[in-house]
Amino acid sequence: MFRLIPKDNSFFAMFAAMSDNLIAGATTLVNLFADYHEVPQKIDQIARIEREGDELTHSILTKLNQTFITPFDREDIHELASKLDDVLDFINAAGARIVMYRITTPPPAAGELAAIILKQCQQLQKAVPLMQKNGDILSHCVEINRLENEADQVAQQAIAQLFDREKDPINLIKIKELLEFLERATDKAEDVANVLETVVLKST
Repeated sequence: MFRLIPKDNSFFAMFAAMSDNLIAGATTLVNLFADYHEVPQKIDQIARIEREGDELTHSILTKLNQTFITPFDREDIHELASKLDDVLDFINAAGARIVMYRITTPPPAAGELAAIILKQCQQLQKAVPLMQKNGDILSHCVEINRLENEADQVAQQAIAQLFDREKDPINLIKIKELLEFLERATDKAEDVANVLETVVLKST
């Protein structure tokens, strides 16, 4: 439990907007694999959400350069914005590979990884507002880390099965890369949790 003394509350609102946008991207990704139709349209939607994320990140960094007194360390504000943006970048990169490689039948593990990404993003959405008030951020960070470990297991098992069953080497490469980008999105969510943990430790 900790409390940050806010110097400029608008940073918290901007981070909340980033986490909400992240939820939108992760939800669209889950919907893509749950109902694998109108794939280009759904991936275009993810790309639009990712561009909105870039704009939100740019807004935070611009404000950071214009603000003399910040609610917590400047380097942590910069790092948190960048790491939140990274999660959405990898969600978008995974979607882009579906179109680029013309993947018609993604493996079930892709949907499982997307669901884990969404769960992590939901934890981040809950944790971010707690920076402004008394709240147990660390419990959300622990769950994000647990989910990242779960994603590692899902990805490793799926890739092992892919090498056992896939006879087309080109298709193997395509599916393997898709799974790896999805797994890396979960790594990036863990990176966000690590930044939040740093903020907590500096504030206690």
